[in-house]
Amino acid sequence: MSLTERQEGILFAIIEEYAELAAPVGSVTLAKLFQVSSATIRAEMARLEEYGYIAQPHTSAGRVPTDAGYRYYVNTLSEQPGRVESLRHTISENSQDKPIERGNRVLEVRISSQSRADFAIRGAVDSLVELTGNLGLATIGDQLYISGIARLFTQPEFYDVQRVQAVAKLLDNLEPWLREAAPGQALNIFIGQENPIGKTSGVALIISRFRSPYSDRSYIGILGPTRQNYAKVMSLVRRAGVMLEEALTLK
Repeated sequence: MSLTERQEGILFAIIEEYAELAAPVGSVTLAKLFQVSSATIRAEMARLEEYGYIAQPHTSAGRVPTDAGYRYYVNTLSEQPGRVESLRHTISENSQDKPIERGNRVLEVRISSQSRADFAIRGAVDSLVELTGNLGLATIGDQLYISGIARLFTQPEFYDVQRVQAVAKLLDNLEPWLREAAPGQALNIFIGQENPIGKTSGVALIISRFRSPYSDRSYIGILGPTRQNYAKVMSLVRRAGVMLEEALTLK
């Protein structure tokens, strides 16, 4: 579905504001950001809702992104990162580059300071947990290392017991699925219903494939709510995979 520049900007603003505030985004907030009338924003939001990119959780509420909206954003971020950045000035004056750069330095220190491959992988996972507030995971040989379960379940999305159970089901089956499916992209992103297991859990699984002494298809990544700062998380997970592959081929 082709969107106008303003519709893209509004969609991206809803996604980024929702990631920050965990609350539906209203037309008044967006009208201030885009310096147009609330009526104009409501008309554009109605079109985005018609396209299936945003939804209204209840009457008179603001809008939240759908899985399709997140997918549109992630695809644009992957294929045309400059386009997302060019629209971001209407969303926030704060650059996302500095937190990402700091995160890269944290990963580099944690990985390079370890003398053993398994310690380096665990350190990278623990760093991702600290940097993203999500659950971190990696394959070490035939086992799945997981860290940050408590951090994940403090997110407001998981106050619902059924969603917690769906996440648990996903985690129980993730290691065998990774081994059998062996996702082939350097960075793999599964959003909401796209997840192979636990489709109703409302999570995003972002994983990077890398070579290690254990396998040519080792994985590291995060699992968190679909409400993500995708620019930051995708960059950190991708960088963690690259750093691990570079470091572990030298050990």
